[in-house]
Amino acid sequence: MSATPISSTPILRTVLVWSGTVTAILAVVGAVVGFLVAGTTGLWSALLGVLVAAVFLAITGASILIANRWYGNDLYVPVFFGIVMGGWILKFVVFIAILFILRGQPWIEPTVFFVAAVVSVLASLVVDVVVMMRMRVPHVSDVQLPTDPEAGDRRDGPPEVR
Repeated sequence: MSATPISSTPILRTVLVWSGTVTAILAVVGAVVGFLVAGTTGLWSALLGVLVAAVFLAITGASILIANRWYGNDLYVPVFFGIVMGGWILKFVVFIAILFILRGQPWIEPTVFFVAAVVSVLASLVVDVVVMMRMRVPHVSDVQLPTDPEAGDRRDGPPEVR
């Protein structure tokens, strides 16, 4: 695998992997707790709440990773924002559709669904924070920008990378 010059790519990949692991754990715990609280209806409600939250949170990271593939292209910036904004619009439309479809369904326990979705979102935020705090992303420091080349006070050489 080649190294990418975009610092967000390894971070987002790590976030998606960790989020998948946390989602699997939350699905099991949510299913057990949902079953104990509201029977089979609670089980399915918890699983659906965790799944919906995980899919919606993964769309943003995945859309940025997909958009980063155009890095270096002249159209990178408009393609990047088009893909990311398209992902957000898709999430909004699908979220509204899911709420209308699930509203009033007899096999959904609204409280269990809500709690499962909120816990999933909070767990995803914790994953994001932990990954950001632990990732070692190279950055440029001690950069001295060149001055006016006509004045002869120009420093050559690459900046120091840590």
